Amino acid sequence: MSETVFTFPVRVYYEDTDAGGIVYYANYLKFFERARTEWLRALGIEQDFLLSKNVAFVVTQVLMDNKKAAKFNELLTVSSQISTLKRASMVFQQTIHNSAGELNCTAQITVACISLQEMKARAIPAEVTEGLLRGR
Repeated sequence: MSETVFTFPVRVYYEDTDAGGIVYYANYLKFFERARTEWLRALGIEQDFLLSKNVAFVVTQVLMDNKKAAKFNELLTVSSQISTLKRASMVFQQTIHNSAGELNCTAQITVACISLQEMKARAIPAEVTEGLLRGR
């Protein structure tokens, strides 16, 4: 859907790893979340502002494939792209590569927009969809 790809660097900290010094699998989800949040921030959209307007984004589905272990102190690049944009949800294709360009992890993450008061789906605000489609 969108040709725009947003990239965000992430350093692997000790707290991100297991006893063997490799990234604990669930922490890849945190890296993906940070990248999506920073993409919005780069567009001038702050999630705390959206929350004050009763708008929140929730992850409804994750399909993740771990390809190669990332290790302590590595610098990773998280890439994010929107593959599907609907009225109240969007699907992100996200990847994590190490500094050698090797693929560590891929994910397809579906995010829904909800009204916090009603806890029901609502339309994604126009400024968000327009910003994401326009790119940075």
